[in-house]
Amino acid sequence: MPMYLISFPSAAMVVADDELPAVSAAAHAVVDEARSAGVWVFGGGIDESVPPVRVDADGVAVAGTYEQTRNLEGGYAVLDLPTVEDAYAWAAKLAAACRCAQEVRVFGDGAGT
Repeated sequence: MPMYLISFPSAAMVVADDELPAVSAAAHAVVDEARSAGVWVFGGGIDESVPPVRVDADGVAVAGTYEQTRNLEGGYAVLDLPTVEDAYAWAAKLAAACRCAQEVRVFGDGAGT
């Protein structure tokens, strides 16, 4: 089965501080549902307090990242699903829980093998 990345940037989730506990509970409920359904692979949020590091082939670690991904942040879920329609359905559940639209991308052949 293909794996799908469902994600959103941090700036997309605009929620009042007093709503955060409800949003967190709703998001965890969707994660629990995905786990129970056997489609959950991995998920979480990027820790934006930790700066990115790029590691070259020789193992040298350099602070920073590629210009194209310097704004990589937010929340991510990887689900193992039979169809893109299933990915859209799970994205809709996450969108409702997180109160922001979700982006769906498919991993290429060989993901997870």
